[in-house]
Amino acid sequence: MIFVIGIGNPDRGDDAVGLAIARRIKDATNPAEVTVRELAGDQLALIDEWAGATEVYLVDAVCSGGTPGTVYKFDACDGLSERFRHRGTHTFSLADVIELARALGRLPRQVAGFGIEGADFTIGAGLSAEVAAAADEVSAYLLTSLKVGV
Repeated sequence: MIFVIGIGNPDRGDDAVGLAIARRIKDATNPAEVTVRELAGDQLALIDEWAGATEVYLVDAVCSGGTPGTVYKFDACDGLSERFRHRGTHTFSLADVIELARALGRLPRQVAGFGIEGADFTIGAGLSAEVAAAADEVSAYLLTSLKVGV
């Protein structure tokens, strides 16, 4: 079972990029092929969200000091760089949640993801131009990789 999970806060500018990408994937895929979820709350909920999945693709904004719009691709099976620990916009970083799931034996067999460096996390702002361009790139990559869609 393949899951795509977009993570973010819809009201905080670039933090909404994961949710925006999840919606694009949902609109372009058959629900029988891919389960798409949007997670706008605590990232610890990921451990329950991906239950039953064998293959998971995560998308989230990051705030690591990089150039806005930079896309970081990762494979959770390889572990995540210390650069992203405690660097997300959430209480627990995505790296922390993945390592907790691994320790609990609740990490799916394959977890790949994309962190998109945000520029503006202002309440009420939309996606910045750099992040919107990165969202286009990641959406196209996922749809091609998943080999699904309309």
